[in-house]
Amino acid sequence: MKKPLMAGNWKMNKTIAESVSFVRMLKTAVSDVKDIEVLICPTFICVNAVYNEVKGSNINVGAQDLFWEEKGSFTGEVSAFMLKDAGCSYVLVGHSERRQHFGEVDKTVNKKVKAALLNDIVPIVCVGETLREREENTTFKVIEKQVKESLPDLSQEEASKLVIAYEPVWAIGTGKTATPQQAQEVHAFIRERYSQLYKDAADNVRILYGGSVKPDNISELMKQPDIDGGLVGGASLEVESFVKLVKHSKN
Repeated sequence: MKKPLMAGNWKMNKTIAESVSFVRMLKTAVSDVKDIEVLICPTFICVNAVYNEVKGSNINVGAQDLFWEEKGSFTGEVSAFMLKDAGCSYVLVGHSERRQHFGEVDKTVNKKVKAALLNDIVPIVCVGETLREREENTTFKVIEKQVKESLPDLSQEEASKLVIAYEPVWAIGTGKTATPQQAQEVHAFIRERYSQLYKDAADNVRILYGGSVKPDNISELMKQPDIDGGLVGGASLEVESFVKLVKHSKN
């Protein structure tokens, strides 16, 4: 059975001191959690400090992006090799904000996925439609393209290791949330399309929901058969709300 994953994406928030203080409180608050995997994705400069604070606990550390080359003349970039050295076991790839603001495309997502896997880092590959695309009823067309073009040419073993996150762009930071039924419909579609690429991996791959995930909607979302966790933005910035998300089944 897949172990659910609750991942906090801090985006461009928190200093090193604030990050360490947060995870120090978090690791105490979730020390008894065994049925949910807990992940924090701070900014690059905070990754190692956060890792050193949570090392030996049940909290994993991830990064928010990476570059596909191991080293070289790529000013401002960070490689998977460097992230692994800093303590990362996960990395976000293809987040909608990277696509929107920094020109990320499916082809580069695929390169980053392969670089992460090569360095034994689990990529969390983000897919999702904009409000316009949903209103034009092209959600499934958009998702199918992103899955097929972001995730080709993997071995069955690699395909079973990664995580997919469905993040409806229209629900990120807007307070709007896909209904549990809307989210389940897309999650099921993603799993079905992924099975066309990697039949043996599709049943086991975890698919997270990421679109204004909050303590008051997480329980209903997690009841859906194809939702295996959450990729959380704003609600992961406060210890109390993130703990409620992690412990949703006990609320």
